[in-house]
Amino acid sequence: MHLYRTHTCGELRQSHVDETVRLSGWVHRKRDHGGLLFVDLRDHYGLTQCVVTPSNENFERLERIRVESVITVEGKVVSRDSETVNANLPTGEIEVQVSTVEIQSEAAELPLPVFGEPDYPEEIRLKHRYLDLRRETLHKNMVLRSQVITSLRRRMVDQGFTEYQTPILTASSPEGARDFLVPSRLHPGQFYALPQAPQQFKQLLMVSGFDRYFQIAPCFRDEDARADRSPGEFYQLDIEMAFVSQEDVFQAIEPVLAGVFEEFSGGKSVTPAGEFPRIPYAEAMLKYGSDKPDLRNPLIISDVTSHFETSGFGLFEKIVGGGGRVRVIPAPNTEGKSRKFFDDMNDWARREGFAGLGYVTRKGGEFGGPIA
Repeated sequence: MHLYRTHTCGELRQSHVDETVRLSGWVHRKRDHGGLLFVDLRDHYGLTQCVVTPSNENFERLERIRVESVITVEGKVVSRDSETVNANLPTGEIEVQVSTVEIQSEAAELPLPVFGEPDYPEEIRLKHRYLDLRRETLHKNMVLRSQVITSLRRRMVDQGFTEYQTPILTASSPEGARDFLVPSRLHPGQFYALPQAPQQFKQLLMVSGFDRYFQIAPCFRDEDARADRSPGEFYQLDIEMAFVSQEDVFQAIEPVLAGVFEEFSGGKSVTPAGEFPRIPYAEAMLKYGSDKPDLRNPLIISDVTSHFETSGFGLFEKIVGGGGRVRVIPAPNTEGKSRKFFDDMNDWARREGFAGLGYVTRKGGEFGGPIA
């Protein structure tokens, strides 16, 4: 039998009943029920409930040790009683009746709990990162990140790309942020720069005859944190292709991105229409006011210039006559709003630097509002 484990804590099922097994992991929770000590043992793979009786020589010691202590148990796999089956746990139909226990590492008092999702100050979480990373959410996120990168690599290779690692210690190059500098021991007074992007290296690969390059590339930029980017460094799927058109790039990358998102979206389709929507720049600016619109936003800007050319509304006629345009944004469920609501919106628009906010309401086929 293996010194530490014959199975993982997420592996045992009904098919293992009556087997003698050895498990190692962290004490996740303890419960004392009528003289029986229930210990939830946790490792990277899951949880297994272990039962320790008072006759076990380590019973009292297990009662005293703190959660997150590391132990090795050996015992027999048995079926749980029907009323104690935990359907939410993969190992919830069995438990291990412990015969021997070896305490590998006894935990001291913890500076922050691991069980649950407590909201602790970031400073404490980072100082005790090894505890923070034991929390279920962060643990799953770390595993998910690895799975996403693996999926990206597999799909890029299937598209005919080859992965190359480009240098980390390099010379400074013109990019969008400041460089991180590393002093050179061999050349005192001179510095390496950490790459903000592998741009020059991947272009070098192309002129060297390598056709399709990709890399999960680290990028180092001395800039402030962003909502979608951690400060200092981030990783990106970096690609380069030779002898291609814009359409070739679309055809290569769209199935990769759609496939990865759909693989980890729980069955939800990322592209219900079967392909990525393609919106010309002018159309995007007209409908959404942005060249990178969030298509989840149902509010689409419409051009109504033709309706106001001879409308009799002096302000808009003057704008149209001077070559300007009149555009509107639909605001659902506002036809019953009070005058104060629209006055407040008008005040908000002025605070944002606009001259004002015109509006037209429609209720029961009747138009209302100052413009109507």
